Amino acid sequence: MSAHEPVGDDLHRWVAHLTEQLGVDPDTVEVQSVLDLAREAASGVGRPAVPLTSFLVGCAVGARGGGRAAFDEVAAQVTELARAWSPGGPA
Repeated sequence: MSAHEPVGDDLHRWVAHLTEQLGVDPDTVEVQSVLDLAREAASGVGRPAVPLTSFLVGCAVGARGGGRAAFDEVAAQVTELARAWSPGGPA
């Protein structure tokens, strides 16, 4: 489901509302991809890493010009980094 189809689910309605209010193209937001990235940060690093990772991913996507392609690129990089993380730092 894309972010601009708020059918019966508060999360998707929230995303649709937020993209509209923030002027973000809803077609660039794939909810499941963002949740997958959050899961990787939580399981690879720890739950407190999720909001910080999300913020930094947003900054990196913006720095790369925004859009879905930039998100996909950054998400792949961060997923790899989270999977390689160990308690003492990068593996």
